[in-house]
Amino acid sequence: MSPFRPACRFDELQPDVPLRCEVDGRAYAVVLTESQTFAIYDECSHAQVPLSEGEVTDCAIECWLHGSAFDLRTGNPRSLPAIAPVPVFDTRIVGEGSDAVVEIDLPTPTNATPTNATPTNLSNEGAS
Repeated sequence: MSPFRPACRFDELQPDVPLRCEVDGRAYAVVLTESQTFAIYDECSHAQVPLSEGEVTDCAIECWLHGSAFDLRTGNPRSLPAIAPVPVFDTRIVGEGSDAVVEIDLPTPTNATPTNATPTNLSNEGAS
C-alpha cells in the first residue's frame, strides 16, 4: 500500500464543490459529498481539461467542456464523449476540527481499469 499524502484542510471543502489540490506536482479534484470524501485525477480523459472546474451531481463530476460525467467512486465515465475512466484514489480524514486534513492514498489509483477500456452502458446524452 502506498503512503497517504496531505491534500487539503477538511474545512476548505464545501459539499459537492470540487477543490483542486496539488500533491507531489500532480493535480487532483477532492470532493466532499453528503457521506464521503473522494479524490479523482483532475483531468478529463476525453479533453484534458480540469475536472475540478466542473459540477458534482449524484456522486459524479462533470467535465464542463463536453459534459462527460465520471463516477467519483470508480472513475468510470457515465456519459459520452469520454470512454476512458479517470483514476480515483482512496481518501481519509486525519485530525479533528480546524486541524482536520484530507489525505489521498498515492500513487496507486483504486480503479485499475486501463485507459483503453471499452465503454459499457454509455449514453449520448451531453455529448458534443
